[in-house]
Amino acid sequence: MKDVKNWVLLLMFGTLWGASEVIGGNFLYKNNIPHASVWLTAWAFFVLGMARGAINKPVSSTVIGSTAAFFKLINTAPYFCHLLGIFFLGLVFDIAATILMRKERKISYRTLLTGVLSAYSSYALFALLITYIVRYEPWVAGGTAKVIHHIFVGGSFAALTSLGLVPLGYRVGRGAGVMAKRQRRWAYAGALVILVALWTLGRILG
Repeated sequence: MKDVKNWVLLLMFGTLWGASEVIGGNFLYKNNIPHASVWLTAWAFFVLGMARGAINKPVSSTVIGSTAAFFKLINTAPYFCHLLGIFFLGLVFDIAATILMRKERKISYRTLLTGVLSAYSSYALFALLITYIVRYEPWVAGGTAKVIHHIFVGGSFAALTSLGLVPLGYRVGRGAGVMAKRQRRWAYAGALVILVALWTLGRILG
């Protein structure tokens, strides 16, 4: 990814995800909305699918997840477990999409499988690491029951949302990518405007 404009677009996608974690996350957690993390993951799947539609390259989803985690770190209370979950979702989606979607030109079962595998894998990786390696106290206290619930209940809800939102995002991203190639300067300028606006909003509302 040597094109600077692609990097700007990836940073924009990451910021879109990060802003939802800060603004939407604050609302969901403060109001004790059930399965708050699943709603945030649903938006993340839409953004990741959209980004793959526009820029279908290895490492792109990891860059997006890292940007989202950094946005949250800078703009709100740095909950380590949340940052880890965001990064893992971007990383796992990257691996799955690189294997299954790299040469995709249309929505197929591979697009659907990418979301489902990413949901279960990222939820499992996060729960196992935070509980048994990092040994974060709330997760250690919850024990195996909390780990199983997170993977098979939270992960299943996330997987269900991915079935609709990854393909939808991919379709939107493909269309936007075609337009961006025709109007590269306008796409680049628009991405920069969104970046500045969201980072400013994050500082105000975070």
